[in-house]
Amino acid sequence: MAVLVALAAALVGPASPAQAAVPDSPAVTYTNPIAEKRADPHIFKHTDGYYYFTATVPEYDRIVLRRATTIQGLSTAQEVTIWTKHTSGVMGAHIWAPEIHFIDGKWYVYFAAGATNDIWAIRMYVLEGTGSNPLTATWTEKGQIKTTWETFSLDATTFVVNGVRYLAWAQRNPAENNNTSLFLAKMANPWTITGTPAELSQPTLSWETIGYKVNEGPAVIQHGGKVFMTYSASATDANYCLGMLTASASADLTNPASWSKGSQPVFKSSDATSQYGPGHNSFTVSEDGRSDILVYHDRSYKDITGDPLNDPNRRTRVQKVYWKADGTPDFGIPVADGVTPQRFSSYNFADRFIRHWEYRARIEANVSPLADSQFRVVTGLAGSGTVSLESANFPGYYLRHKNFEVWVEKNDGTAQFASDATFSQRAGLADSAGVSYESYNFPGRYIRHYNYLLYVQALSTATDRGDATYYAQ
Repeated sequence: MAVLVALAAALVGPASPAQAAVPDSPAVTYTNPIAEKRADPHIFKHTDGYYYFTATVPEYDRIVLRRATTIQGLSTAQEVTIWTKHTSGVMGAHIWAPEIHFIDGKWYVYFAAGATNDIWAIRMYVLEGTGSNPLTATWTEKGQIKTTWETFSLDATTFVVNGVRYLAWAQRNPAENNNTSLFLAKMANPWTITGTPAELSQPTLSWETIGYKVNEGPAVIQHGGKVFMTYSASATDANYCLGMLTASASADLTNPASWSKGSQPVFKSSDATSQYGPGHNSFTVSEDGRSDILVYHDRSYKDITGDPLNDPNRRTRVQKVYWKADGTPDFGIPVADGVTPQRFSSYNFADRFIRHWEYRARIEANVSPLADSQFRVVTGLAGSGTVSLESANFPGYYLRHKNFEVWVEKNDGTAQFASDATFSQRAGLADSAGVSYESYNFPGRYIRHYNYLLYVQALSTATDRGDATYYAQ
């Protein structure tokens, strides 16, 4: 009997695809850059509903802080100087890479600094702030974080895994022929490590050793029982990029063998989007807490005159982190300045996203590279009240219909192209939580998938309307 049922099912064919669940992580959009001339950015979302933002200023002489209830609001928030370098001695030069954390009811800022008599005697220091608002808190110096050696050390960050607080940082190991490696230790209190630090990574790969041999700027994000540590590599010019280490959250994180290192950078310069030297990142979450956000700095140009450290134009930027089916993060490319892109998943094929492949638009799962499935929703080329969908990795290229097929093509400036690449954004035809796109010059025709390819077609059935509905992510 079971054989007959199976045979009957095979003859009928597969059932209509079921509706996908509304995504756990809906689209977020921000406008980059968030802050000009602010490098090594750190954004911390606190339980009081505020985002707190600090970063390196180009003068390298002070620690600044601003807050807002939204990430975008940080762009225009008042900036307060909470601490200024010493006029002599330690903490008197090169004030770098501040991070703000809230631990056991108090605020802590971790930062690196040199000395007036030796500006390259960079060490890690901690400030403690008392008060609910760190912009008006009383700050006291807790002193230097002592490590194994009195050597160049910087970029302290702290995080908790399974109730244990750790410190990660970059330091020069005098036994190695490089600039800095990555270290990790447990913490006895917010300004003191305990135990023997573990060396997790040193710069040995070709993309980690351009200009300088550098592993620095560790930042941690946790997801699906894994701990991911991004870090920055190479000189702070267009070669600057992010690598990543991975460990199980249940492993002994102070055992270097618990960590695996990726063989390629996970985030690097993009000529397509004119973003160069992305690095020294941190992580935060979206306003609704449902999306992970990558925070980083880069420049909008490749060529730098003189020492990159003297170039003030690193700026703070943000974009959404996406998660692959295997649970690892996908950072894509540093997106173009302006509004950040979105992805569009199919209403009836949850794992498939709109993407371009050889310029033809289709829906597909496990899209690689990620940017093939990212589009900026911009003002319609044919006029206000409409939208156009611009490719993230081919700026100036848009989704347009041609013979009712949907392609990604370069805007040629003609009225025909503008009309073909313009759509009216509607509530999803199969689910109002989704979105559907109606052709501007062929009203009644919508972007829909058929045999996984995209077309602009008139719709008549429930299946048609499902095929024309997408969720922004």
